[in-house]
Amino acid sequence: MPPPLDAVGGAEVGYSRGYLRYALAVLTVVYTFNFIDRQILVILQESIKQDMGLSDAQLGILSGFTFAIFYVTLGLPIARFADRGVRRNVIAVAVALWSLMTGVSGVVRSYGQLLAARIGVGIGEAGGSPPAHAMISDYFPISERGRALSVYSTGVYIGIMFGYLAGGWINQALGWRMAFFLVGAPGLLLALVVRFTLREPPRGYSEERVKAYTLPPLRDTMALLWGLKSFRYLSLATGFTAFVGYGAGNFAPSFLARSHHLSSGQIGTALGIFAGLGGITGTYLGGHFGDRFGVRDKRWYLWLPAIAITIALPIRMLAYTASDIRIVYLLIAVGELLYMTYLGPAIAVSHALVSPALRALISSILFFVLNLIGLGLGPLFVGLTSDLLTARFGSEALRWSLVITCLAWIPAIALYLMAAATLRQDLARRTE
Repeated sequence: MPPPLDAVGGAEVGYSRGYLRYALAVLTVVYTFNFIDRQILVILQESIKQDMGLSDAQLGILSGFTFAIFYVTLGLPIARFADRGVRRNVIAVAVALWSLMTGVSGVVRSYGQLLAARIGVGIGEAGGSPPAHAMISDYFPISERGRALSVYSTGVYIGIMFGYLAGGWINQALGWRMAFFLVGAPGLLLALVVRFTLREPPRGYSEERVKAYTLPPLRDTMALLWGLKSFRYLSLATGFTAFVGYGAGNFAPSFLARSHHLSSGQIGTALGIFAGLGGITGTYLGGHFGDRFGVRDKRWYLWLPAIAITIALPIRMLAYTASDIRIVYLLIAVGELLYMTYLGPAIAVSHALVSPALRALISSILFFVLNLIGLGLGPLFVGLTSDLLTARFGSEALRWSLVITCLAWIPAIALYLMAAATLRQDLARRTE
C-alpha cells in the first residue's frame, strides 16, 4: 500500500510521535479554551445576577438551556460538513467565533443581549469537538485512542480550573465584564495556530485503511446509528451523567457563596484546585484504564463509568450536605475524579462502532444527546427546583436542589450496563 496523502496538500504523510504529541496538545488547548469561554459564566453568575436582578431560573436558561439548544442543533450539520471537508479549518473558524462572542459578552447592557452573546458562543463551540474527535481517531490507533481522547478531554477541567481561578479573581478585582473580555481575546490567536500549524490527517490513517470514503445519505446514516443499541443506550447514559455534572457544576459557585459564604476569589480558587484537579485526573484515568482493560473486553469501556458513578453518587450528595468546608472540598475532588471517567471511554466506543467517514457525525450525535439532556436541562432543573424550594428552605434551597439532582445518576448507571450488554453484537455488525 503506498503512503497516504495529506488530506489537504496531497503530500505523502507519516506522522512522527513528536508531531502527534504536538497535534494532540494543540487540540487539547483548543478544548481548554472551549470550556474557559463556556464556563466563565458560571463563576460570574452571582455578580451578573445581582447586577441585572435575575432569578435562578434565568441563570439556568443563560448558562445551560439556550446555549445548549443552539450548540446541539447546529452540531449535526457542522459535523456532517466536517466529515466531507477539512476538519482543521472547521475548528479554526469555530475557535475564532466563540472567542469573539465571549468578548462581546463583556459589553452587553441587558439580559437579552447577554443571552444573544451566549448563543453566539454556543454556535461557535458546536464546531469544536466533533471534528477534533475525528482527527484524533485518525492520528491514533484504536489501542491508544481512549487515552488520546481522554488527554484531549482533560481540556474540560483545565478550562474549568483556569476559568474558575482567573474568572473569580478578575471578577473580584475588575468586575465580570472585564473577565469576559480578557478570557475571550487569546482565542483569536489560537485560531491562527490551528489553521497554520495543524495538518489534516487522511481518514482511516491510524487503521491503515486510507481510501476515498463516500458518505451515505443522512437518512440512511441516522438509521444505521439508531440501529446500534449500544450507542443509543450510551448516548442516553452520557446525557444523564452530564445532567448531574452540568446541573450541579453550573451552580457550584452559587452554592459555595450562599451556603458557605465564600467570596468570588475564594470560590474560584477552591473549585479551580479541587474540582479542576479531580476532574483532570478522572478524565485521564477513564481513558487509561478503559484502554488497559478494553484490550481484553471492550465492555470495560462501559462498565468502568458505571462503577465509578455508582461510587460517586453518595459522595456527591454528601458534598452538598456536609457543614465543614474542608470536607466539602475533599468530597468535591473525589466526586469529580469518579464522575469524569466516562467521557474518554464513551467517545472511544462510539468511534469503534462506525467507519472513519462517520466519526465527526457520531461524536456530534453523542454530544447532541449529552448536551441536550446535560447542559440544556441540568442547570434549568437545578434553577427551577431551587426557586420552588426557596419558600421552605430560604437560602439553603439550592443545597437541596443539588442533592435531588444527583439522583439522575441512577438511570445513567442502568443505561451504561444496558449499552455494555449489546456492545459485542454491535461491534460485530460494524458497517463500512
